[in-house]
Amino acid sequence: MSTKNNTENLRPKYLKDYIGQQNVAKTLKLFIDAVLKRGKPSEHILFYGPPGIGKTTLAYIVANELKGEIKVTSGATITKTGDLAAILTNLKDNDVLFIDEIHRLPKPVEEMLYPVMEEYSLDIIIGKGPSARTVRLPIPKITIIGATTKLALLSAPLRDRFGLLLRLDYYKNKEIESIILRSSRILKLPLTEKAAQEIASRSRKTPRIANRILKRARDVFEVDNHKEINTELLKNLFSLLEIDEIGLIDIDKAYLKVLGEKFSNQPVGVETIASALSEDVRTVEEFIEPYLLQIGFLKKTSRGRSLTAKALTHLKSK
Repeated sequence: MSTKNNTENLRPKYLKDYIGQQNVAKTLKLFIDAVLKRGKPSEHILFYGPPGIGKTTLAYIVANELKGEIKVTSGATITKTGDLAAILTNLKDNDVLFIDEIHRLPKPVEEMLYPVMEEYSLDIIIGKGPSARTVRLPIPKITIIGATTKLALLSAPLRDRFGLLLRLDYYKNKEIESIILRSSRILKLPLTEKAAQEIASRSRKTPRIANRILKRARDVFEVDNHKEINTELLKNLFSLLEIDEIGLIDIDKAYLKVLGEKFSNQPVGVETIASALSEDVRTVEEFIEPYLLQIGFLKKTSRGRSLTAKALTHLKSK
């Protein structure tokens, strides 16, 4: 499939170019080799893990490796069974149907997927009331790839129909550095190795954020006619974007101050924290807290949230 925007252009097309997630990559290589040898898919794949760490990229890679095309949709977009039927009837053998945030599929659509995943058949109900009947239509031998940030919200019947459940985790700094250097080569940007390290340390262990920072660095590089992207350029950029040396942004710092200063680091419930920040609970739980937990700044107990000694030290240094 042709790709047009820069985000897609930065995506590796094949497994050999993919950086990080070594166990996931090895498992996918085995799956792809088996499918190509047999000539048809036998399993469907579910990727789960935090946002921005490569679930969509891997779906594109699987489609490329299987020499098929990819249809990208999301659980929230497929609102009725007719939507799913329309998508499935336009696919061909070896194509990939990628459903992002698959836990948001409506129940009737989810149930319609069961025979698709098990028997490559689509059950359509014709008519209404007592005269209604079910017609079973064959569909192409496709691979369904689901992605979710919330595995627990997936129903057991749907989860059990995936042959491969693969967890993607946050990246190591060295892996992020390699991704940044690769992206800089694709974008033809003269980036110093030290600058790549600086971006990696602020990217929250997430490739999507690393590439986003690199693109903002490109803006400064081009507008101000710099000769290279170096630590001096980045220093001004990080000040402008309000990103500190470990990747914390203004909302993270506000969160730390609410717990550490406003509530004197006594355990506080998430609803109270959200109110104090004038944010909704979902933003706090899904956007702010995961990274703070990952870097060891936050403790979650039955009594509420509190900061670790590491977080308090960081807070005092500001």
